[in-house]
Amino acid sequence: MTTAPLEKLSMREKVSYGFGDFASCLYWQTISVYLAYFYTDVFGISALAAGAMLGVSRSCDAIFDVVIGMLADRTNSRWGKFRPYLLYTCVPMALIAFLTFTVPDFSDKGKLIWAYATFNAMMLIYTTINIPYTAMLGVITPNPTERTALSSIKFVGAFAGGIVISATLLPMAKVGGWLNATTAKQGWQMSFVIIGIAAIISFLIVFFNTKERVLPPKGQQTSVLKDLGDLVTNRPWLVLLATTITFIFFVALKGNATTHYFKYFVGTQTLTLPAWVPKLGGTQTWSWESLVSIYNTMNQVLSLIGAMLVPFFARKVGNKPAFVILFIIAILGTAAVYVCRPEQVLLIFGVNTIASITGGPLSAILWAMYADTADYAEWKTGRRATGLIFSASIFSQKFGWGWGGGLSLIMLNGVGFVANQVQTPEALHGLVKLMSIFPAVCGVLAILIFVIFYPLNEAKLAQIATDLKARRDADGNVPV
Repeated sequence: MTTAPLEKLSMREKVSYGFGDFASCLYWQTISVYLAYFYTDVFGISALAAGAMLGVSRSCDAIFDVVIGMLADRTNSRWGKFRPYLLYTCVPMALIAFLTFTVPDFSDKGKLIWAYATFNAMMLIYTTINIPYTAMLGVITPNPTERTALSSIKFVGAFAGGIVISATLLPMAKVGGWLNATTAKQGWQMSFVIIGIAAIISFLIVFFNTKERVLPPKGQQTSVLKDLGDLVTNRPWLVLLATTITFIFFVALKGNATTHYFKYFVGTQTLTLPAWVPKLGGTQTWSWESLVSIYNTMNQVLSLIGAMLVPFFARKVGNKPAFVILFIIAILGTAAVYVCRPEQVLLIFGVNTIASITGGPLSAILWAMYADTADYAEWKTGRRATGLIFSASIFSQKFGWGWGGGLSLIMLNGVGFVANQVQTPEALHGLVKLMSIFPAVCGVLAILIFVIFYPLNEAKLAQIATDLKARRDADGNVPV
């Protein structure tokens, strides 16, 4: 049995689609890796206040995801259901991100109100553009094999955006950095002028170079209650939801602690690299800012390499086995950080190499499987709600990032962390565990949920794809 013998997408359309996640991750990588540091060390609010804000705000924002998903499913325009959101929301997204990373001259209470207002506004607008963009993965092509390739390119764009932020944001934003900022506050604000322009251009590339091909079944009657009913009875989707929440905890605990880990645990280090390494060979002293920028950049580069390779690996073994194998290796690489001492910088980078190149492709596989659950719902019920499937899935991602980031800050506060001070041994040990043991536990839980309960395999997906193609051909609802 074959997997829906449909035409392949052009490389231009695939690459253009990837620009959407490039734009999204200019914002998301900042939120995931640097937001906690920005709020505690630049904006000037406590770790406890910042942690509570991130957890509460993202949990509330996640409810909005479902609203946008259902709204997008009911949108009809000459550009399709999802593409118009990219056109109309890219500029407001850039403007509110600029305000979020602006530090007002307010009292502590006023600054906290500003942080709540701007961060929540940014996440609401991010939802309005990112959910329709992500849902496009389920309607650009009905071919599962092409979807895996498209999802891989989507995450190539994501990791490329992450590389840009990891490599440039701290050097741009710091005092006397690339933008010649006189204060860190000014540097962050100026950086988001540049980031906003780049994101606008990238979203427009997606809008003008992609097409929506998979349409809902003809005569489908839309109903909020039916859509929600289909969602909560979609077993594959429910399993992926639980898997994604625990997987994001695995990523978020470590990601939110990384900058603090290098600033307070690793610190400035003198390293001796082989003389043949261009410009870096010999003995040099590296600041913590340089080390964390290189670490995060390597993380994104290695994840990018992994995402580029995942279609070949998944094609050989299937999405489900590929996810499990890669995740196990990533967990082992993450847990190994626990035994690394501050001066063992090369060892820290080495185990991160293992964790990143295997952990990076996991998101690409997850999102390809979410598209499969949209097909499963249509196959089972005769109704399709792609936007709702992906919006409710992004809910799990935001919930995981919100409480993963929030809990990391709350836990740091609990062990006595104080920004811009010499940390106690207890606080430093807490940082080490947030980089290693705690994420590894979440990873093990995610694998157990997925292996025990996820029901779709390659044979089942082939059957679903063939059956849906036959239905669409019979209805005259053929992808164009």
